[in-house]
Amino acid sequence: MSIGEQEVLHAARLAELAVEEAELPRLVAQLGSIVAYVEQLGELPADETAAPHLAGAPAAPLRDDTVRRGLPPASLESLTAEFRDGFFLVPVRGTMAGG
Repeated sequence: MSIGEQEVLHAARLAELAVEEAELPRLVAQLGSIVAYVEQLGELPADETAAPHLAGAPAAPLRDDTVRRGLPPASLESLTAEFRDGFFLVPVRGTMAGG
């Protein structure tokens, strides 16, 4: 697809942008290069056999599912204001009160 001055002016009108006559050649070149870049996407395979592009590693390594001892309750007591029978106690707020 070729981008010319008329296409740039039309897009500018749709976006309600004022375009100076001196800016027009630069805008035509910039928009043309954007469209040319996007046209390259049409060259990529897009059928069911094409692998999707996903950012990051293809698979996350999993760790062994092993049971480990937790911290002893006595060491947890220093982390909270209230601790009883191995549980952190939190204040009841608003809708949590349950009537």
